[in-house]
Amino acid sequence: GLDLIGPLPADTLFTSKYLDHADAVLSMYHDQGLPVLKYKGFGSASNITLGLPIIRTSVDHGTALDLAGSGQGNTGSLYNAIATATQMANHWKKYKETTTGKQE
Repeated sequence: GLDLIGPLPADTLFTSKYLDHADAVLSMYHDQGLPVLKYKGFGSASNITLGLPIIRTSVDHGTALDLAGSGQGNTGSLYNAIATATQMANHWKKYKETTTGKQE
């Protein structure tokens, strides 16, 4: 099962008391969660957009056009976003097979 806490105000949630023991944070607004995500895990974190008919993950940084082609970019966030999307797709497939009895 899931061990959930909240809802909590952002100024309470984004403290070591809560973040040090959390696997994930659900923020209702982009501007509420992303600044802290970038601060705590820049270069290795990714984010998920829920409520869409598709799986959407994103890196924790912008386009970084100044680094494109330089060989200096950090791929950690990209790998995390791809791994998260893959994991979500696999869980979705298992869920559909369990609930419908059909393999996709």
